[in-house]
Amino acid sequence: MRTSSAILLACWFVAVSAHAEGFKFSAPSPDSRAEAAAQARRQDAISAQLATPCRDKIRNRKIVVLIAEEKNGMLMASQGSYSRHVEAVNSRLRALGLKTYSPEQIRRQIAQEEIDAYFKNDPDRALSAARRLAAQYVLRGVITSSAVRNAIINVNQVGVNMNFTLTDAAGRPVSTATASNQSYAGSDVAGMALTLIDERADEVVARLYSDYCRNAAGR
Repeated sequence: MRTSSAILLACWFVAVSAHAEGFKFSAPSPDSRAEAAAQARRQDAISAQLATPCRDKIRNRKIVVLIAEEKNGMLMASQGSYSRHVEAVNSRLRALGLKTYSPEQIRRQIAQEEIDAYFKNDPDRALSAARRLAAQYVLRGVITSSAVRNAIINVNQVGVNMNFTLTDAAGRPVSTATASNQSYAGSDVAGMALTLIDERADEVVARLYSDYCRNAAGR
């Protein structure tokens, strides 16, 4: 009788151990695996775009980066308000060896009404501003952000859309790039919007860089 009990106990222990080995508390969920795969694909695309050959002649051409935010159908283009957003793009372009103007340089040399001209599709004023800076290219970015209160978990939900257009000084398009992001935030909605822009800026800059190096070669 004791022998039979011992055998049964041993069999139960083996079964429980085998079941325990098949269950892992740290096993990734399908959602996390899908997100990891998507992130890997994004990184592969960024790497491929950044590998685009770019001649020194093109690298040395100057690019002015202007940012505006769309609020209730109106474009707010005061560059002093978006210097951190501009720098998020500028720093990445400079790291790739391209020449850009700082927000302070832009404010010193271009009047606000000329900056507004870029966002109002006024080609004559825009060309005048580009010549004043001796810029060969203009990167215009429009940021649309929204914040709503999620009543279920009682936090702000922030969504950001970015649309960038790179043109030469005459207004001819070279590249366009878009990106979007969303997250939850506390009371600092503007700060979270900048964080979300930062998270997607690598994708935007990689696309712009690749198109710039390919399409600007003959200009």
